[in-house]
Amino acid sequence: MGHSIAVAGKGGTGKTSFTTLLLRYLLKHRDGAILAVDADANANLGDSLGLTPEYTVGMILDDFKKDKIDIPAGLSKEAYLEMKLNDALLEGTRLDLITMGHGEGPDCYCYPNTMLRKFQDILADNYAWVVMDNEAGLEHLSRRTTQDIDDLFLVSNHSVKGVRTLERIRLLVRQLRLNVGRQWVLINQVPGQVDDLVSAELTRMGVTEYFTVPYDNAVYEADLRQTALTDLPDDAPAVVAVDAIMAKVLE
Repeated sequence: MGHSIAVAGKGGTGKTSFTTLLLRYLLKHRDGAILAVDADANANLGDSLGLTPEYTVGMILDDFKKDKIDIPAGLSKEAYLEMKLNDALLEGTRLDLITMGHGEGPDCYCYPNTMLRKFQDILADNYAWVVMDNEAGLEHLSRRTTQDIDDLFLVSNHSVKGVRTLERIRLLVRQLRLNVGRQWVLINQVPGQVDDLVSAELTRMGVTEYFTVPYDNAVYEADLRQTALTDLPDDAPAVVAVDAIMAKVLE
């Protein structure tokens, strides 16, 4: 398996934007094939990348639940399901995308999460990089979708509430004994300097080193106009910051 990176944090902190700029860095500055995994039930990593998956894991599982698919003779349901899950893999030149999508019922994402994890494990050996954008809450951790990873980015916006969410995620990682190599705290959308109140909260948590990404109007405009963040110019403030962060993490 290649180098695995996961991104987690409170909703509305710009996790997907950061994940996309992280993928942009890998495409421009690192060699090897990349698997991008959108593990958020409210999938939007494809939009941020400028990609539109035809199928999601959730859609395929729903078809199985509703008995819309006839399983060929000689194949088990599990074997045929694994084969069909390949339809959820959107293949590009160097970057492929797999999307979890909606679940099999209201607020039910357990089975899609499990199958996404299994399918991801099957695929992982074919890629130099595996990057996972996770859902807003902690469910992906409690279901062990996010585990066996080299680098876990804990993303907060520039707020005390956001930072406190990171503390809960760090605790859950310890409680579940997840196999995480390194954890990195990242404060996103910073308007200038980090506020003293946010800095004090980080200090209380024992976080002495952390990364920051500035608020960048170019990111806002790209989201508003639904253009790919991978097309942002090299000198965009958020791009410059994320490039520097990844160069340091992967040095």
